Amino acid sequence: MREVTVTFEPEGKKVKVPISSTIFYAIKEAGLNIRSECGGKGICGKCRVIIKDSEAVNRVTDTEKRHLSRSEINLGYRLACQTTILKDIVVMIPEESRIDVRKIVATGLERRVKVDPSVKKLHLKLPRPTLEDNRPDFERLAEAISKKTKKALLEIDYQVLKELPSILRAANWDVTVTLDGAKIIAVEPGDSSMNMFGFAVDIGTSKIVGHLVNLTNGKTIAIESIENPQIIHGEDIMTRITFAMASNKNLSLLKKLVVDGINRILSKACESAGINSNNVYKLVVVGNTAMHHFFLEIQPKYLALSPYTPAIKRPVTVLNRKIGINANKGSTTTVLPIIAGFVGADAVADVLATEIHKSEEISLLIDIGTNTEIFLGNKNDMICCSCASGPAFEGGHIKHGMKAVTGAIEKIRISPNFEVKYETIGKVKPKGLCGSAVLDAVAEMLKNRIIDKHGVFKQNIKTKRLRKEKKEKRFVIAWGKETATGKEIVITQRDINEIQLAKAAIYTGCSILMKRKGIKTAEIDKVYIAGAFGSYLNLENAKIIGLIPNIPAEKIRLVGNTAVVGAKMALLSKKKMKEAEEISKRIRYLELANDPDFGQEFARALLFPELKGLQKF
Repeated sequence: MREVTVTFEPEGKKVKVPISSTIFYAIKEAGLNIRSECGGKGICGKCRVIIKDSEAVNRVTDTEKRHLSRSEINLGYRLACQTTILKDIVVMIPEESRIDVRKIVATGLERRVKVDPSVKKLHLKLPRPTLEDNRPDFERLAEAISKKTKKALLEIDYQVLKELPSILRAANWDVTVTLDGAKIIAVEPGDSSMNMFGFAVDIGTSKIVGHLVNLTNGKTIAIESIENPQIIHGEDIMTRITFAMASNKNLSLLKKLVVDGINRILSKACESAGINSNNVYKLVVVGNTAMHHFFLEIQPKYLALSPYTPAIKRPVTVLNRKIGINANKGSTTTVLPIIAGFVGADAVADVLATEIHKSEEISLLIDIGTNTEIFLGNKNDMICCSCASGPAFEGGHIKHGMKAVTGAIEKIRISPNFEVKYETIGKVKPKGLCGSAVLDAVAEMLKNRIIDKHGVFKQNIKTKRLRKEKKEKRFVIAWGKETATGKEIVITQRDINEIQLAKAAIYTGCSILMKRKGIKTAEIDKVYIAGAFGSYLNLENAKIIGLIPNIPAEKIRLVGNTAVVGAKMALLSKKKMKEAEEISKRIRYLELANDPDFGQEFARALLFPELKGLQKF
């Protein structure tokens, strides 16, 4: 098949692809990234590129006409997923379409645990075999271990067994044995008992975070994170599930992408700490239920279909060499248990880290993301639910929305005379709005009576910042002369509606859980807000729009990435690992969509609270 050359600017990177390939495909082949919430299906309109030679590509499609204005099309803007290449071409990926390194919340509320991992090391000096004592190598080793641990040994990793005779003799019978439970997973020459490390991983929909931990003293020695490489197949969970459902090959690709991502951060963490990845003997992984299934290469189809059934609930342990993790060849990964189809291992880790399941106090835990998990209760009883809050809080489905990267506006203030002050990440010219800024903007517009409780722009507002385009009103946050792109950054009526839908989902989840538990707002002792978005949340603005309950600020804690903290606790402690399993069994799950009050509560939640008396739950 004839190939064409595509040159991507400003990188200057070239790639050859078959003629009639889409630019979206070429971008993936070039190893570049472009924004795409829908995974290249023409739904989100975010994969914008600029093409100067219109004859090198197909004609503008109807899909593109829905997302691009006439003036943008005249300037050469196209959607990468809708544009097929007919001959050699130069493609510009503009600022607003690039995926930059963003602020990733890699830490959270830390809990001290007694260090007692499942992995142990023993330094042994074995007697040499003789004609009088010619026991087999494994039995000789097993007996020495049993004498030291006072426990019977059950098994040895097959790969270790194959190499055991050579290792023992090359080491002159002076070795260090690594055990995971009652299984020998490594035998090394000499005394390496102090070189024992583990890796705790949170596989998020949008990012992967890993903590490299010293298993002898419990200290975190390196932290690394990256964007989840699966993002090229869609920014949201459902798009990726649809992709995986199409074929086993697609599912394998999603699994490979996440494993490659873990290997990258593991390698970087080991390099940073100056250790060999061969001394990493255990991984503990958490993630939502879809990420759990992708990582284990389990078909996630039935997570998307009622009654949203996962394949397994209990913890799963797999050999790292079987799934491609580049750690010690005898090492394993344990994926923590899940609770339900949309409440995964990351949510279990949230509970483990905050310890709300052990407290007398009534606690509300909200892990805000594309999918938000909510827990309510105490040590006597706890109930949870999941709500599809959508990608608005990460800038998705927002006209000028973007992730929390350099150039994103992250804070907004609007004065009574409608002047706008904002702050950007990196203190540079703005490129767009991250989720916290959109929330700020909506709250500020409510406070200044620019929009009403229905989220509709008021008719009597006199300011040049409020204008109409394509029959839709929009409020200008930054003028074109102020921005990095030269274009105005605005909040549209549709953007406000997206925030209403997102906040209403969370409000409804909180409200229904409180109804089912018979708990009033005043009875809640603690509110924990977890997740990346929650770490940058303006609490007062969150209460103004009705995102979280109207609870005094001193009762609210922003706890960051408690998912990776919970994973680390389970990595360091067999007791905490068992506790995670008990959490998944004990907590009751409520399917919101089946609740009789859901429709009424959701409709009420779409309204913004009256400012003189914030909405009660």
